[in-house]
Amino acid sequence: MNLEQVARRAKVSTATVSRVLNNANVVKTSTRARVEKAIEELKYHPNLHARNLAGGKSRTLGVIASNMENPFFFDIYKTIESDAHARGYEVVVANTDYRSEQLVASIRLMIGRRVAGLAAIVSEMEPALIKELTESRIPVVFYDVGQPRQNITNIRVNYRRGIDKVTDYLHNMGHRRLGFVGHHAMLGPINERMKAVLDAVARNSSLEVKTAADADTLEGGRQATRALLSSGYQPTAIICVNDVMAVGALRELRERGIRVPQDMSVTGFDNVKLSEFCYPALTTLHIPRERIGHIICNCLIPPPGEVAPAEHEIVIDPEFVVRESTGPAPTAARKRHAT
Repeated sequence: MNLEQVARRAKVSTATVSRVLNNANVVKTSTRARVEKAIEELKYHPNLHARNLAGGKSRTLGVIASNMENPFFFDIYKTIESDAHARGYEVVVANTDYRSEQLVASIRLMIGRRVAGLAAIVSEMEPALIKELTESRIPVVFYDVGQPRQNITNIRVNYRRGIDKVTDYLHNMGHRRLGFVGHHAMLGPINERMKAVLDAVARNSSLEVKTAADADTLEGGRQATRALLSSGYQPTAIICVNDVMAVGALRELRERGIRVPQDMSVTGFDNVKLSEFCYPALTTLHIPRERIGHIICNCLIPPPGEVAPAEHEIVIDPEFVVRESTGPAPTAARKRHAT
């Protein structure tokens, strides 16, 4: 697919197509819409590095992440970048902020740059985009795209097993009323964690749960916890979808005078460095972000003398890390559920 074909489809000149691709303001809104529609229909990817490559091989890796403000994504990126630099490659990164339209734009940007390989560390991946990426013939490693698919390498975390560890632990500590603080509940990996909590409650009639969600930020964790508690629901433990939101939850509880863990327990997910240094230190589930970064880089640019692994799925089981943010359910709550 080339520029001329896009121009013919949109009934404009190639110069106009170039202006749209370069986001020039001189193009009329109606013309821009026509060109963008043609680009979408033809799945055109501008070759941004054609002159520099001159038939050679790109030495740039692409990384697309859902939220670079969250240390989970940044830690994986840092490892990929370090490994890539050691092998003479540069890394270009795109942040989607969980927006599907930004993900589409980022993927097409990476294809246009003719990156040597692409890591898609996102939660909002759609099957059509997966197909488009695989058809681009660029080596791709996906992080948690859900069910295994042919011809791709997918790194998947067994969130359900991790959440089961948390709910079993809290149940054994006497907790019966749980809260779940999450974000973007309709996205696959996020929804899987929430569904795992709901399924655990469904299996055990003595458990209750109520959910709340907000943005994937410290403030989002605080706001979701505020909404949960303002509803009148009184959990003895709050399970958070990740550590960042858990730290936000701790802030809200502290401002309400609720002691952690004496009055309420809080758990996170990911075991980012922040979870160890906040107060009280978070009980959480460890996901080996450095290991994930190494795996991604080895799949995309194997070390000298090694061959890239065949397409496969790598499943990672989270490790449960108990710290000071969890403890036995308050005595009054245990007595209430015993009667």
